[in-house]
Amino acid sequence: MTHPAVETTGLAKHYGDVEAVRGIDLTVHRGEIFGFLGPNGAGKSTTISMLCTLTTPTAGAARVAGYDVVHERDSVRRSIGLVFQDPTLDGYLTAERNLRFHAELYGVPRADVGPRLRGVLEMVGLWDRRAAKVATFSGGMRRRLEIARGLLHSPRVLFLDEPTVGLDPQTRSSIWSYIRELKEAEDITVFLTTHYMDEAEHCDRIAIMDGGRIIALDTPTALKAGVGKDRVQIQTDDGAAAVAVLDERFGIKAVASRDVVVFQVEEGERFVPELFSRSGLSIRSVSVARPSLDDVFMSYTGRSIRDAESSGGARGPAALAAARGGRR
Repeated sequence: MTHPAVETTGLAKHYGDVEAVRGIDLTVHRGEIFGFLGPNGAGKSTTISMLCTLTTPTAGAARVAGYDVVHERDSVRRSIGLVFQDPTLDGYLTAERNLRFHAELYGVPRADVGPRLRGVLEMVGLWDRRAAKVATFSGGMRRRLEIARGLLHSPRVLFLDEPTVGLDPQTRSSIWSYIRELKEAEDITVFLTTHYMDEAEHCDRIAIMDGGRIIALDTPTALKAGVGKDRVQIQTDDGAAAVAVLDERFGIKAVASRDVVVFQVEEGERFVPELFSRSGLSIRSVSVARPSLDDVFMSYTGRSIRDAESSGGARGPAALAAARGGRR
């Protein structure tokens, strides 16, 4: 595969008056772990749906593994693996039967099914549980089985939509270990969506998405270096008053969420003593951290990903569901 793994030009999707995706230009290289980072409702899953031919674009164009997602849908589907955000395994069937059913749907040659099935189950550490019903699996085991199923037909691009949502931190870390090992073993491109900052750090490149648009795209290191400022978080009795004081006395724009106030400054550790001496605020605690991906998001949007998710607005999941007539 000499062409890009994924390539889009002006890709857009509208649901009535709601613009879920607003014109995306994107190139994902072969062999990358590429991440879409952003709050729920940013348009990440909608973009995945278009790239996987589950949703027809309203405008623009996209090619996956060299095939057009509108005019060559069958070729796209044969070339990709997809792990949905919501579980899609049959809990009444064994792990092996789930995978064999998938192999039949994708037309995997019968002579190849056995060896391939064992190979992917061993890669995710589930070969010994192949005869167990999926209903007996933990959440992490089910997610690993879904990844194995997505790999069964040897796709060129593996799409993972929020692959670790709802899992505990230890299981999330384990899933990421498998993802990195699988990419090396299978020589494929991994395209994933996430709203977890720590997960995005594992990606080769990240596209930060908000309001249906890509607002930044680079390596995690380069994105954080571009912020350049330290992140200071204080707890105070009156968040709104603290925001006003920081603006009036120091010329600093801050964001408040109840009694927690967050802002960015050069050399945060040097600024903290000045904050205590000049602000007149009642500060209960203070912390200083180097730039994170949340700081990158804040630098582009003026709010954190958590605040963006809580505010929702017209871009939130409820609005999209309403625009789709109540469908997910």
